[in-house]
Amino acid sequence: MTAFWGLLLGGLTVLAGSGLALGAALGLTGFLLLQFAAGGATFVAVDAVWNVLNSFTLSAIPLFIMLGEIMLRSGVSERIYSALSPLFRRVPGGLLHTNIAVCTVFGAVSGSSLSTAAAVGSVAYPEMSARGYDRQMVVASLAGGGTLGLLIPPSLSLLIYGALTETSIGRLFIAGIVPGLLIALMFMGYILLRCLASPDLAPRDETPVRPFRVLADLLGLWPFLLLIFAIMGSIVFGIATPTEAAGIGVLATIIVGRLWGSLTLRTLAGSIYGAVLLYASIGFVVVGATILAQAVSLLGAPQAILESVRAFDLGPLTVLALVVLVYLALGCFFDGLSLMIMTLPIVFPLLTGIGYDPVWLGVIITIMIEIGQVTPPVGLNLSVLVSVTKEEVTLGGAALATTPYWLLLLLGVAILAAAPQLALWLPGALM
Repeated sequence: MTAFWGLLLGGLTVLAGSGLALGAALGLTGFLLLQFAAGGATFVAVDAVWNVLNSFTLSAIPLFIMLGEIMLRSGVSERIYSALSPLFRRVPGGLLHTNIAVCTVFGAVSGSSLSTAAAVGSVAYPEMSARGYDRQMVVASLAGGGTLGLLIPPSLSLLIYGALTETSIGRLFIAGIVPGLLIALMFMGYILLRCLASPDLAPRDETPVRPFRVLADLLGLWPFLLLIFAIMGSIVFGIATPTEAAGIGVLATIIVGRLWGSLTLRTLAGSIYGAVLLYASIGFVVVGATILAQAVSLLGAPQAILESVRAFDLGPLTVLALVVLVYLALGCFFDGLSLMIMTLPIVFPLLTGIGYDPVWLGVIITIMIEIGQVTPPVGLNLSVLVSVTKEEVTLGGAALATTPYWLLLLLGVAILAAAPQLALWLPGALM
């Protein structure tokens, strides 16, 4: 195993450190292992890549990406923001709560943390900064809320996890609902306490709230709610597979974006182009990780690690804590989805081998890569939102302000480790 670890760590360090694309670094490291540690068995990589790219389940990924891109460019986020804003007008924190609520709702169709943060941030930041809200607090709420796009179903992270580990995607999607809502409430609780302690962070809006007007605005969201039901309902009730549901979602999003939003042929073409570029980058990483996973599996590395864990009698919680620490460290250097794809070949068999449920594990890993989305220097949510503010808020300032959300996400992992049924009860009841 010494040669294996030398080639694995050395190959990844040299190739990734040279500036090579991550997918290429992973794939070339896999080929090195197959050639020099597995007796020249490089031919197995071809079969593995073909099987992954030919997977019916993985074909849902470009469809969900396209769905999120169309939603992002169609102006629907503005309608959602306007409808939900009056709900929190008189609550300490005001529109900061709206940011979390809109990110939660928008995440129910986007599937992407980045798309959620960008869509809501482009609407919320200009208005809130003009109203005198603390700008770092605004960016932090958007960065934290944006992470919910990866957990609230349909989730791109859970979809890729399910496809690569052959775990039920329907159960994974449903498992993300309660933890996603729990973390959203934790975010809102923090905002409430912080704004009660420092009222100047969020100016109070004394405009009278008219209940009937609020109800009318919420009822006006029916096209969007119908879209969510079209996607999730078709999966939960067994009407469609995730891939078919994604196809339904794309068609429904185009209709909603045209009739309810501001979607045009030009923006639709731009959405498709953006989706192709994003899927190509994700697909390249998947191909590279598949080659590496094949090499790691062929050489029996997960089994060797599992035997070592059992020999040292570390215990499941200790192993989970070590894995969490690894994700925290790597989250500083890799974007979330790449990190998950890269680590699954070892992490999944290791943790399921010591008794952890694969559906629960998918939720935990998703939360861990959410933490990476708000961890500098790579934290993509932070980078996108700094761009939205036109650098009125620096990356360092945004990272510092987002630290409480980072800690709350970590607390979410601890809560799910102590009470796994928070994630597993709903899938068990519905499927």
